[in-house]
Amino acid sequence: MVENNPKPLVGIPASQIYLPAHSLAQHGVGERYIRGVSDGAGAVPMVIPALADDYDFADLGSRLDGLMLTGGRANVEPHHYDGPPFPDDEVRDPPRDNTVLPLIRECVRQGVPVFGSCRGIQEINVAMGGTLYYRVHEIDGFNDHRMPREGDIEHKFSERHLVVTAENGLFHKLADAREVMVNSLHAQAVDKIAPGFEIECVSAPDGVIEGIRYTEAETFCVGVQWHAEWRFEDNALSLNLWHAFGDACRKRAAARSGRKIAAE
Repeated sequence: MVENNPKPLVGIPASQIYLPAHSLAQHGVGERYIRGVSDGAGAVPMVIPALADDYDFADLGSRLDGLMLTGGRANVEPHHYDGPPFPDDEVRDPPRDNTVLPLIRECVRQGVPVFGSCRGIQEINVAMGGTLYYRVHEIDGFNDHRMPREGDIEHKFSERHLVVTAENGLFHKLADAREVMVNSLHAQAVDKIAPGFEIECVSAPDGVIEGIRYTEAETFCVGVQWHAEWRFEDNALSLNLWHAFGDACRKRAAARSGRKIAAE
């Protein structure tokens, strides 16, 4: 007998945030990421506080059907990939770094699907042994990919440039196109990709890596540099990435529970 499939559980690690009104730490995830998991992947989102020292990562990974990695104001600290130290004025989030990086490795080890957006692609790459560029706009040959300071939220998150997908790669198949417009907004970017990963797409104007996939993973393990959670229903590639992630999470949930997957 084929049972109805319960929604898979997807963990979303939080950023640690200090609100201007007081000095108490908050743990937060933007609603657009929560909606991406809920509406795009068809899963139940669960916020994971940035409490690295409190977790047994093997146990935490075993409870998840998927892991979604969000953007964030802070960048991954360079000591995690043997890079030069940040300047003193750089925003940091050590609790998130120390939660997310080992959790990614554990989820990959256990076959938990992983999807990263913006900072998320950088976390995946660093966790698995890759490196990052710091302040891409200061490197010869690369454009300024940072969010514009002026305009409303719709303007700030609007599509910025084309990406070129790898021929016959996953992104090419999901988009049914070699070129796709994306809303890529970032200062850091993937430099050397981690072992076992392939480049799925690059920025058309300057060749910055915009999408990677772990080919040695048992399941979906993908990072994108753009904000795939923003208006994803209007972008075929982003929408189909969420669907593919959700499908992988449902397979994981079914395997963990011993259920068969009901036909859509």
